[in-house]
Amino acid sequence: MKVFTAEQIRKWDRFTISQEPVSSIQLMERASEALAGWISENCKNHKKIAVFCGTGNNGGDGLAVARILYMKGFDVDIFMKNIKGKVSDQASVNLKRLRDLSGISVREFKEADQYNFDSKTIIVDALFGTGLSRPLEGIYEELVEVLNEKNALRISVDIPSGLPADTMFEENAVIFKADYTLSFQCWKKSFLHPETGQYAGKVIILDIGLHAEYLESENSDYFTVDEKIIDRIFKPRKDFSHKGTYGKVIIAGGSYGKIGAVVLATRSSLKTGAGLTFTLAPRCGYEVLQISCPEAMFIEGGAEYIEHFKAEDNTVYGIGPGLGTHAETEKGLLEFLKEYDAPLVLDADALNIISKNHNNLKLIPERSVITPHPKEFERLFGSTENSFDRLNLAREKASELNIYIVLKDHHTQIITPEGIVFYNITGNAGLAKGGSGDILTGILTSLLAQEYSEEEAGILGVWLHGRAADLASEKYSKESMLPTGVINTFGSVFEELNRRGGVKL
Repeated sequence: MKVFTAEQIRKWDRFTISQEPVSSIQLMERASEALAGWISENCKNHKKIAVFCGTGNNGGDGLAVARILYMKGFDVDIFMKNIKGKVSDQASVNLKRLRDLSGISVREFKEADQYNFDSKTIIVDALFGTGLSRPLEGIYEELVEVLNEKNALRISVDIPSGLPADTMFEENAVIFKADYTLSFQCWKKSFLHPETGQYAGKVIILDIGLHAEYLESENSDYFTVDEKIIDRIFKPRKDFSHKGTYGKVIIAGGSYGKIGAVVLATRSSLKTGAGLTFTLAPRCGYEVLQISCPEAMFIEGGAEYIEHFKAEDNTVYGIGPGLGTHAETEKGLLEFLKEYDAPLVLDADALNIISKNHNNLKLIPERSVITPHPKEFERLFGSTENSFDRLNLAREKASELNIYIVLKDHHTQIITPEGIVFYNITGNAGLAKGGSGDILTGILTSLLAQEYSEEEAGILGVWLHGRAADLASEKYSKESMLPTGVINTFGSVFEELNRRGGVKL
């Protein structure tokens, strides 16, 4: 799904109004019915609703939601800055519609201090939408600070008040902190970055029927990875195939005390379908690898760490997990990269070795996939002020080096040399454990060996990694799930993919 800017979404609204027999107030009613429908379906244990409305169209949504929820049996109170103040045309229409409902009280913001908020209360934030161009101030800033402290369920309409859609305000800006954000039609960029996404809580995208032609025709360099994209990429396994059909992988990594990392990457490659998997590791890991991954073949690269890398044709390399940065390892890796020119996957200590000298970046073969976490990215390319700037720098470097960057984060970004960004929205905090990145290296290397393109491997691999983690968290919890548990759920993810593709299991 494309990610649009706030201005593009406003144009989408206007396009829909111009192309369909629908007015702006009817479109607002459509959105409000979707909002109220979700709340009534998912918040059945909450019967008291306090709706805080601004004077613009976001406030108009809030007024319409209040009316619809009241009709559904909720106890509803509305709060506004000035009951008799000026509001937008759409908000005015919805305010007039409330006059026929005697059971809804309309109060002023200052009355919120005496209001009885409890754990069964829902606070609906309909103060400001995507049109806000500056931080909250005055009475709105004070109100949001108060509401953020209440022991109640907090839901934002379209976007948390005070949160910009496409960037970020200064560090100390006051922003409504939602448990849920019910947004319309597509994700907003600020939902997908750590500094700003923390205010949105769990994001629910509601389809309000904006015109499909605009979605197809309007350009964007930013996408979220959804099932439609994944189903287009995924290739079911062919009946008349053999191990040579699915490629040869060499996972290079491990050093004394860090053999577990290369074990995880090897198992991950095996479990995601590579035809042949070899592990290039030091002799000290031989027995561990042969016992833990009997399906993989062992290549000795040194005694306690890898000293030499041998280039083989028709092979995809995944280099880095547990590799270490010993002088001999560094020398061997850089010599290998000077000779090797096919796309490969570089992670962890392979990236740390490369980052020691800026000139080493030129040794990365074109069309390769690198998978840095934020600190590794900083070592490679320099520091940035925030994740928005980091992404912009990643786009520059992907283009400059003609490589794919998988920038690991809560919503990992896959960045192409053409500057296209795919945000992944699977996965959870259970992946915040050592070994999770090693798994991803194995997945990506395996998919490249199976002749997925670099872009396809990046998108499908990161999505699969996150989806498996979601299943693992359901089984083990985010706290107790381990990388091995994630690997063990790969099969369930492939079952899902095959079922959606109509493959009989």
